[in-house]
Amino acid sequence: MQGKIIRIVSNQYTLIDHEGQLQQAVAMGKVRRQDKPVVGDEVEVEVYDGRYCIERILPRRNQLYRPAIANVDQAMIVMSAVDPIFSNVLVDRLIFLISYSGIDPLIVVSKMDLTAPDDPVYSYIDDYRRSGYQVILVGHDYELDELKAALKGKVTVLAGQSGVGKSSLLNKLDPDFALATQEISKALNRGKHTTRHTELYEVAGGWLADTPGFSSLDFSRIDSRTLAERIKDFQVDEPCRFNDCRHLNEPGCAIIEGVREGRISKYRYDNFVAVTELCNKKKEWEL
Repeated sequence: MQGKIIRIVSNQYTLIDHEGQLQQAVAMGKVRRQDKPVVGDEVEVEVYDGRYCIERILPRRNQLYRPAIANVDQAMIVMSAVDPIFSNVLVDRLIFLISYSGIDPLIVVSKMDLTAPDDPVYSYIDDYRRSGYQVILVGHDYELDELKAALKGKVTVLAGQSGVGKSSLLNKLDPDFALATQEISKALNRGKHTTRHTELYEVAGGWLADTPGFSSLDFSRIDSRTLAERIKDFQVDEPCRFNDCRHLNEPGCAIIEGVREGRISKYRYDNFVAVTELCNKKKEWEL
């Protein structure tokens, strides 16, 4: 039979099977030696003496390493309009990391009820929407129908800095989910060496993971040319003049031309140029 891993604690795996039932399982030694199972993995399971045993990890569509999770459909980037002020730099860096892994970004802007009509956040929102990103606005007394529809039937990871209103948003989506993630946060703070915990929860007809690992924003293992190929804004009809174009200052660059003509967001391009300096750089102890 097959199942999806929704929780890992130590060497115990919680699966949901094809009938929607939760099962506790262990990984066979050959599985742990080949590729360590992570949350989100689709696995083949056999039952031995009444015990569920993971025999094989099925091919992954994608994978994040920090946090460790696989087969993700989208990442919900939550950023507040105010307090803390909206940061398109942080949003874009999250978009880049997510897109590099083959995951669709979903942008949620919180605390919109606290903004003035002329707040600069609206220009950023328009810019993202023109570039083809889905942006959902939330705030006090805002309905969450659009967000629930976006989550339905998908595996979503949650990303965003502290103070942007994630807890309030989660509580409105599902009070049980908010309570569970708060308990995990408390547990993680009890010791410096506590293992980071990722778990999938059923929310709004989909699966949602409140993940603890996006804070580092590590670009050291990312190839800048591959990144450019996966950013939604940079999908152009005409290729660059040179096959190895880095999209920085080369003549005949289709990306730079698109920025000049207003077809590609200058915000996104400038933020891309900034992160290229961080790409492909291994730390000294990794050399």
